[in-house]
Amino acid sequence: MQVTFVVTIVVGAPVVAVLSLSTTLATWTERALFAVRVGAVVWFLVAVAVFLYARRHQT
Repeated sequence: MQVTFVVTIVVGAPVVAVLSLSTTLATWTERALFAVRVGAVVWFLVAVAVFLYARRHQT
């Protein structure tokens, strides 16, 4: 669980920042919703990757 959280923050923050460069986000609400939408996708992908890694390396 901690690995998923840390990896999501480390990977998600730069992804959100880079993707936001090509998007017009005029208000703080739009910025927050954008970060939540992109962060949810990043979190899901990281969670699946961590699950598959743990499943493969489980003793």
